[in-house]
Amino acid sequence: MIKAYAKSDKGKVREINQDYYYISESLDQVQLYILADGMGGYSGGEIASSLAVQTAKNYIENNFKEIEKDKDSIIQLLGSSMEYANMIVYEKSKENPELQGMGTTLEICLIYNNKAYIGHIGDSRIYRIRKDFIRKLTQDHSYVQKLVKEGTITKEQAEHHPQKNMLMKALGCNAFVEPDVMVKGFLKDDIIIMCSDGLTNLVDQTTIYEMASKNIEQATKDLVILANDRGGHDNITVIIIKNI
Repeated sequence: MIKAYAKSDKGKVREINQDYYYISESLDQVQLYILADGMGGYSGGEIASSLAVQTAKNYIENNFKEIEKDKDSIIQLLGSSMEYANMIVYEKSKENPELQGMGTTLEICLIYNNKAYIGHIGDSRIYRIRKDFIRKLTQDHSYVQKLVKEGTITKEQAEHHPQKNMLMKALGCNAFVEPDVMVKGFLKDDIIIMCSDGLTNLVDQTTIYEMASKNIEQATKDLVILANDRGGHDNITVIIIKNI
């Protein structure tokens, strides 16, 4: 059985919340969890994130029953849903000069048969807690992560780098996009955390682990409160999913 809770907050600085999320009801046949952190001009980010989430959700739900339920088919479905969402957001951005350049991160987690199928683009993150260990499953598509990979800077330097928020890849900014798609085990008592960078820029991985491994419902609220206590510079969204 899957239990999931979510919380989103505009934070202390931003005027509107450009994050957007969707979580399945526990009775839904397809257990689907989606999070997007939008960016771009006046209301552009808000439109990009909600459009991306709704489009990907509808695409997956409309096509899931048609596909073979094997690993490759589900991975392909996730990738296609993100490519389709990218196209819709990109087309929308060209309709209106005010929306030009809008885009969004997009995290998708589809739970099926004790596996988590994950789609990722941008710098929102997905973590998994198993037993006493938390692991980041996604790689940020950011300039700073590229520098870390190349060995130019350390992980510690990356945390406070001035160009920390510069994305190498986002959804809706170009006609084509290549999301990361993967499958991970999701066993009994495993916990998955999906969050926007409004959380991870202010709360470290160890603290996320400590809070989420106690009580997932309480942790969604407490993590948002903590990020706000530490400045709340950005919108904050947290989804926590547990295989009970």
